Amino acid sequence: QGLKPLAPTESPDPIFGTSKPAPGLPATDPLLNPNKVPDLQKIFQRSDGLPVHLKRGYPDRMLYRTTMALTIGGTIYCLIALFIASQPKNQ
Repeated sequence: QGLKPLAPTESPDPIFGTSKPAPGLPATDPLLNPNKVPDLQKIFQRSDGLPVHLKRGYPDRMLYRTTMALTIGGTIYCLIALFIASQPKNQ
């Protein structure tokens, strides 16, 4: 008799993997955004010497600098807190 498989052997129909719109939607539905992937690939694959996380210009630079400032500030704050916690309390 043996063991029965836990999962069905047939794959179900894809829910989110369809490439064409549902039959009830018009072809030019405003909710369907144009595909921006080819444009972004051109930006990110350009060989201009910049790292990927800085390729999109000013907003990327600001996010990077803010992240670095918060990281360095948090590290300094943790080191100060550890230093204060390591000192014995005077009574």
